[in-house]
Amino acid sequence: MTLRLEDIHHAFGPREILRGISLEVKPGEILCILGPSGDGKTTLLRLVAGLEAVQRGRITLDGRVLAEPGRELPPEQRHVGFVFQDYALFPHLTVAENVGFGLTGLSRGERDARVAEALARVRLTEKSAAWPHQLSGGQQQRVALARALAPRPAALLLDEAFASLDARLREEVRDDTLHVLQQAGIPALIVTHDAEEAMFLADRIALLRHGLVEQIGSPEELYLRPASPFVARFLGEVNQIPAEMRDGVAHSALGVLKAALPDGPATLLVRPEGLRLLPPGTAGAVPARVEASRLLGATTMAHLALTAPSGEVLHLHARLPPGTGLKRDDVVGLIADPERAFVFPPDLAG
Repeated sequence: MTLRLEDIHHAFGPREILRGISLEVKPGEILCILGPSGDGKTTLLRLVAGLEAVQRGRITLDGRVLAEPGRELPPEQRHVGFVFQDYALFPHLTVAENVGFGLTGLSRGERDARVAEALARVRLTEKSAAWPHQLSGGQQQRVALARALAPRPAALLLDEAFASLDARLREEVRDDTLHVLQQAGIPALIVTHDAEEAMFLADRIALLRHGLVEQIGSPEELYLRPASPFVARFLGEVNQIPAEMRDGVAHSALGVLKAALPDGPATLLVRPEGLRLLPPGTAGAVPARVEASRLLGATTMAHLALTAPSGEVLHLHARLPPGTGLKRDDVVGLIADPERAFVFPPDLAG
């Protein structure tokens, strides 16, 4: 089963929120739709689910047309599961009754077997008789996932399904969900505004901006080979440093870096873990002063001051291994890892 979206456009009044989205999600693939709020992510899911009518474009699942202008299969005939942001559990039904709610046309025995199978997938068999208000937020999310999986859908949609969970519980539930989706083996389309969540869950990420796909690829591709400063910043923190291109080399306060750009002003973006600290005076390294160093658990964040050739003081962040012994006013040598440093024309970097 392959889910395809072809040239999807959608407007609310005069505002076009989706401006030509084409995506393909293969069997067993998890594709995350990532982007700022208001850029059409949830609208895209609602179009696939049949909760909004397609205005332009086509949506197919395993070659079967789900929607195109003037032709819409009703949601119950699309074989698409949907996990809503607020889970949408019925408070007057037990967990088992919630999971079995959409299982129509089955014998009681078959329906009970489907419910038991879905609850076992999300490790909630013992909660089948509980009421939604008796569950934690993470358990409620897993019930919603079980309900979406019980009809054995051909594709699954999740809309900000972890947004309401606290940070520690979110990690646990995301991990459980990843394993369930991988076992299900169906195309999954997940909407999130959280880059770390997308990188954790996705086989591929489609980053939206102003209703268009800014870049699509594996998490590694977007993180290490961003197509634009917007992609670089959305996938994680970057340090911004003015640069000057001369003969295919970017010259900056951090030294030199090869880049395929014309001569003239440029902007260097460097991820915090792309700044390497060396002993002062090391060949190729530039001197920087430590302003602060804070242990963040798995890493140490060093705040550094670097003086540019113009005399401007640049304040940079370097992410280092935990326990790095740095003190305020220490002087270190600084170089950039070219794998985590990106040069862009100045008109793109704003």
